[in-house]
Amino acid sequence: MRTGEEAPRGAPALPTGAAGTSVGAIAAGVRAWLGSGPLRDLVGHFGGTWPDGDVAGVLAGLDDFSARHWDFRGGRERPDAREPAVDAATARLVLATAAALGMVRPAAPARSRYAHLVVLGGLAHACQRRVAYAAHLLRGGTRVGGEVAVLGSFRPLSDAECRALEVAGVPPCDTEVAALDAAVRREFAVAVPAEEDGHDADHPHRSWSSRTYRPEGGPPVRVLAAPSGDPARRRAHTADTQRFWAEHVRLRAGDAVLMVTAPIYVPFQHCDALRTLAVPYGCAIETVGVDPALPDLAGLPEPALTPGRYLQEIRSAIRSVRALHTALGDG
Repeated sequence: MRTGEEAPRGAPALPTGAAGTSVGAIAAGVRAWLGSGPLRDLVGHFGGTWPDGDVAGVLAGLDDFSARHWDFRGGRERPDAREPAVDAATARLVLATAAALGMVRPAAPARSRYAHLVVLGGLAHACQRRVAYAAHLLRGGTRVGGEVAVLGSFRPLSDAECRALEVAGVPPCDTEVAALDAAVRREFAVAVPAEEDGHDADHPHRSWSSRTYRPEGGPPVRVLAAPSGDPARRRAHTADTQRFWAEHVRLRAGDAVLMVTAPIYVPFQHCDALRTLAVPYGCAIETVGVDPALPDLAGLPEPALTPGRYLQEIRSAIRSVRALHTALGDG
């Protein structure tokens, strides 16, 4: 949010990811998130009426509303989403709402030690920045008792992503996991994995791979490409990669897991992690966004964050909260 810009009323906190949090407490966090002002104001600005009913009904209504007004992808990948035309007042409101929802400002990790540090994949430029941020945290004293896990898939890169990597001096990559692997090799000064495993199913939605590097003086770094949970219809998404990683590492109740993404994706990826990791395993989840001002990230490409992109990811947050609420079985 820019200085002098009025914040939306009732800025909400995300559902808690603290260790030992009960299903009831997470459900209460969902209800509190829905009961806050910023999202209501944004819906009203776009001509909507706040849905009636219980929490499930409200979330279903918001999912439907956001599909009609804020879905600019239409089933396409994020780089192919169209950018809507909005006036200046709407752009200011969208940015202020995104800031209130925790999608603009980065926050430093709250702890100095974690059981695991998980880097979430994404577009090729984001892969570079998030891996660089993870390496920055370790150099700065963040301790990891288990592993650094870098999660992606065999999603093919678009031409625009390949061009962004070329501009940044990254060797050619053809998939998301290849971009992640290149970033790990560069940022952790490793050349050859100590362990490799995987399955080539002759289809990117069904294949998986695991490469573990062992940097000198630091925790192991695993680069994991997950298969899709619904390979006949789509590629692997964030929840698939989180769930697949959990099957490859021994998560224990109370383990503190730090998730690294971009600020714009914190709400939806935090709630995905609560659903796929915290609820079934009892681990603690903290989700932080990369700080773009860090000198360690200089030279790595960063895309423009437009009103359309923020609206799209507010929709992603709604859908992730809805999936979490469904998994909790809370009425």
